[in-house]
Amino acid sequence: MKTGALLKFACRAGGILGQANAAQHDALERYGSAVGQAFQIADDLLDVEGDPALVGKQTGKDASAGKATVVGILGTAGARARLRELVTQAETALAPFGRAADVLFAAAKFVAERDA
Repeated sequence: MKTGALLKFACRAGGILGQANAAQHDALERYGSAVGQAFQIADDLLDVEGDPALVGKQTGKDASAGKATVVGILGTAGARARLRELVTQAETALAPFGRAADVLFAAAKFVAERDA
């Protein structure tokens, strides 16, 4: 979850640099947490279903290494459902920002729908 932690930090840092108030910091923290988790689940799904040519690395490594993943625990359908829930959580967290958060809404969807 290193990438997830970096995404969460980037959201916090953006709030600090943008001089967000306490409620906005909380919203960005919740958004960053949801997007970070979504990124990891999408990565796990790509390792199972992704095309190595598009992903840019060998797939199937998690299973062969016996690594515990959300896909391994919930299955692909369950992981996809959780991914959708996380995107919804991310979008809901940003509701106080209105249209000013459109780029962050798009980023959450990109993270969930990426193929590489």
